[in-house]
Amino acid sequence: MLLSRKQTEFYLTDLETPIGRVINLTLATFVLLSSVIFVAETYNIPDFVRFQLDVADTAIVIVFAVEYVLRLWSAENKIKYIFSFYSIIDLIAILPFFLGAVDISFIRLLRWFRILRLIRFIDRKFLFASISTEDGVIFARILFTLFAIIFIYSGLIYQVEHPVNPQNYGTFLDAFYFSVVTMTTVGFGDVVPISELGRLLTVLMILTGIALIPWQVGDLIKRLVKTANQVETVCLSCGLAFHDVDAGFCKRCGAKLPN
Repeated sequence: MLLSRKQTEFYLTDLETPIGRVINLTLATFVLLSSVIFVAETYNIPDFVRFQLDVADTAIVIVFAVEYVLRLWSAENKIKYIFSFYSIIDLIAILPFFLGAVDISFIRLLRWFRILRLIRFIDRKFLFASISTEDGVIFARILFTLFAIIFIYSGLIYQVEHPVNPQNYGTFLDAFYFSVVTMTTVGFGDVVPISELGRLLTVLMILTGIALIPWQVGDLIKRLVKTANQVETVCLSCGLAFHDVDAGFCKRCGAKLPN
C-alpha cells in the first residue's frame, strides 16, 4: 500500500511510532557509517576492502538521495523546504556523488559535511535513551557541535593537504591532530600546511577556535555546574525531572512541585 504525502512526511519526522523510529534511527546509523567509511579510506587498506567500502558508501548515498526526494515530494511548501537548513545539508550530502564526474575539486570536500545531518536527530531528544531533560539535550548538542567542527575541519584539511603533503597528512588521524592543536590555539608547529587552500583552512580553524570553542566549552561548563546544583524532583504536570534545590514550583510549567 502506497503512503500518502502526509503519511510520508510524518514518518520521516516522527520518532514515537515504531515505523518512524526505525526509519530515523536507520538514517542516523547510515550517517555515522558513511563518516566511518570516509575515515577508513584515508588509511592504507587492501584494494578489495576499499572497493567494498565504496560500494557501501554508494548505497548509502542512494538512500540519502531517495530520502531527499521523498522529503521534497511530501513537503507542503517545496520552495521553503529547498532553502531550509536541513534541506541544504541533505543536498550537500549527496552532491559529491552525483557531481563526481565533473572536474570540480571542491565538490569532493562537501562529503565531510555529511556528519551535520545528525543535527536533525539531536533536535529529537527521544533518540537518546539516556537523555530525558532539556539540559541533557543542550549538553548533547554542545558536544556534537564541538565534535562536528573538528571532524569537518580534519576532513577538509586532509582532502586538501594529503595530495601535496602526504608525509605530514598521511591519514585522517594526522589531520585530526592538526585540527585539535590548531583550533585550541596550542600551535606546536610540528605539522604545517603548504598549499594556499590549506593555509586558508588553517586561518579559518584558528578563527573558529577563538570565536566558537571557548563559547561552547563555557556553555558546557555552565550546564555542568547548573546540573550539579540541581536535584531530581519530577514535576507531576510536565515531567521535568531536575530543579534547583530550593525550587517550589516547576521552572517549565509553573506547577507546584511535590515535597
